[in-house]
Amino acid sequence: MADRTHGRQTPATESTIRDWDDADPSGQTYTRVLFIDSDLTEISNAGGVFEECVFRGVRFNASSHTDAAFVNCTFVRCSFFDTTFTRCKLMGSRFDDCAYSLMKVTGGDWSFASLPGADLRGAELSGVKLREADLTGLRAGKSVLRNLDLSGASMQRADFSGCDLRGSDLSTLDPLTVELKGAIVDLPQAMVITTSLGLEVRP
Repeated sequence: MADRTHGRQTPATESTIRDWDDADPSGQTYTRVLFIDSDLTEISNAGGVFEECVFRGVRFNASSHTDAAFVNCTFVRCSFFDTTFTRCKLMGSRFDDCAYSLMKVTGGDWSFASLPGADLRGAELSGVKLREADLTGLRAGKSVLRNLDLSGASMQRADFSGCDLRGSDLSTLDPLTVELKGAIVDLPQAMVITTSLGLEVRP
């Protein structure tokens, strides 16, 4: 079972953007840029690429991102209220003290992302790759986490109470180290959890 935090140094930035009025990142590429307290509320980002960028106190509220990439980026105290990500790539990105209420993620690759202690209650993720992601201490009560590739992910001390987990890969989930009360799973997942507990199912 994976037990990692993917701890890494914050990328060294080469330029800074504090006020980003009329932001339109669609089709643009930004590398090693520090964004501070920028308001990206309700922007529409189609295909924008951010590489090793740092976002501090940035508001992504009600914004939409389609086929965009945030690779090896760091997000600190950012707000993703009602933010939508569709087929986006956030591989290796790190999140610290961010808000995710009503965030919706459909498809895309978030492998190796680091979200320790993230509060995803009320968020909805479906069809997302989260291979070897750090989800230690994740709070996902009553959220929707369906059809996720969680192979190799670290999920110790995660709270999945009342969470809809159907279709997600739970092969590295240790049911003794997480909270699963009221979680919704399908039959194959139930078998995986039963096996993890050392039980045998017989007719």
